[in-house]
Order: sequence, then structure tokens, then C-alpha cells
Amino acid sequence: MKAIQYKAFGNSDVIEVTETLQPEISNENQILIQVKAASVNPLDIKLRSGIMQQIRPVSLPFIPGADVSGIVVATGEKVTQFKAGDEVIGVTSAGGYAEYVLVNESHVAIKPVNTSFEEATSLVVNIGTAQSVLFNEGKLERGQKVLIQGAAGATGATMVQMAKSAGAYVIGTASGQGIALVKSLGADEVIDYKLQGVTALVKDVDLVADCAGGESQNKLFEVVKPGGKLFSIAASPSTEFAEKHKVDARFIRSNISADSLTTGLALVNEGKLRPIVAKTFPLEEAAQAQDFLSAGGANGKVVLVVAQ
Repeated sequence: MKAIQYKAFGNSDVIEVTETLQPEISNENQILIQVKAASVNPLDIKLRSGIMQQIRPVSLPFIPGADVSGIVVATGEKVTQFKAGDEVIGVTSAGGYAEYVLVNESHVAIKPVNTSFEEATSLVVNIGTAQSVLFNEGKLERGQKVLIQGAAGATGATMVQMAKSAGAYVIGTASGQGIALVKSLGADEVIDYKLQGVTALVKDVDLVADCAGGESQNKLFEVVKPGGKLFSIAASPSTEFAEKHKVDARFIRSNISADSLTTGLALVNEGKLRPIVAKTFPLEEAAQAQDFLSAGGANGKVVLVVAQ
């Protein structure tokens, strides 16, 4: 089968298109998926650079790719929820940049019928992350106020929609074309962070969901009410600032099991959450796709299309 891999860490020029053996089911809970589309995530780029080796080591040669959409080809003996021919989405630790991938049944869900394969793969990590930050950890409730830093990005856009569907008052930061996008997703307020100061416009929010990190993160403490929360998926917040402002501040690792996708996928099926795909690339152009994402400014998900 065709796959994308790298044999050394470095820039995108280490990425190569290869022919390798199609994976075979070796576990009774596994599902073999013929991949139709795969997402490109910031984590893919960090793993490729080698900077994650201390906390998330990978063995070379390595086939990247975590979230995919496609068609079930075969199932392990104990798989009960899926059968050959089902259109699904799934997440795994590696191997998604390929024509076929193995995924555990607990990390597979039926693809929403009202989405393309490209749109469907864009949902997996986004929904799981939004669910973890906003609800599992953030305990966001109807009527509460949430600020989403980086609301036009892939995960931020999903957070805006899920928070609004839960009845929260949503404030998003964005710039350029992202401002119109975030407004169209239902945000109550959108702040152009390049022209406006967030701390001057926002006060007493219950939860900050930081999808951007960077130097601006410390300023976000000023907009959270005492006893509120500041959760980041980009970088660990300052413990010093957390104590000073009496805020629960943490880096949140996402739960991307099928169970964590239930609420978000129901919203997709109801037409209340729409996937945002920034750009698609053929599988063979995985290096260019990662460079496009690295350049920043992508409003929505970057997706690889697998032609077979």
C-alpha cells in the first residue's frame, strides 16, 4: 500500500512517499479501515521535528497520522459495533497517512451521513478536544461565559459551536478572514486580537479555552473571574499567575475515544455543528500540507485526501 513516512527527524523534506505492507488485524478488537481522508494536526509536525521524543517517543521509520475517515474492510473477532462496508471515523496513535490503517474499536465511530470523508476526518480530534476542555474538565454550563483564544482555528471553531449549543455566552478571538468565520459559527462577540486588546474588552469569564498559547497567554488570566478556569491545549499556563489570580489553570490532554465524540457527532447529525476544512491536499503532498499548517493562519482543518 502507499503510505507517507520519515526515517529521520527534521523539516518536511524528511517526508517521503513509500510502498509498504498493508497492515493486518492482529488483535480481536481491531478494525482495518481503508482510508479516504486523514487530518494533518500540529502534533504531526512536532513529532516529525523530534522535539516530542522525551514525552511521546516514536520509532523510525514512522508513518504519521492520528485521525482518519474511511470504510471498514475487516474486523477482529470481538468487534460487535462495526462491519465491513461501514463508513467510519477513527483515531489511532499513528499510521493515518496511508491507504489502510488499524484502529481499536473503542476509537471508531460511524461517520455522520451529512459529511464528506474530508469533512468527517476534520471532526475527530476537534470534537474530542472540545469535549475535554469545555465540558469534561471545564464543566461549562448554560449561561456561563467562555473566551476561546484562537477561535478560527480547527479546534477553536468546533469549541465555538459546541459551547453555543450548550447555551454558553461565547467570546472568540480571531483575525483577518477568521473574524467573519467565527461570527458565522454563532459567537456572541469576536475580538480582532491584532487590533484590539482582549483584557480591555473582556472581564469575569468563567472559562478561558486557549488554543493558541504564546506570549498572550499570561494576559488571559486578567479576564478570568476568581475561581474560574484557564485551560490550554497549546502550552502549560503559569502556576505563578494562577495563584496570583486564584484561577484553576492547566494544560489539558484530550480524550479522543469514541465515547468523547458522542455529543459532538450528535450535533453534526442534527446540523448544529459544521466541520471547517481550510484546505485539502493529495496524500502524496503530505509535506506541503504540513508546511501549509506550519505557516499559520489556517481557518479550519488541513486534510489529506487518499485516492484509491
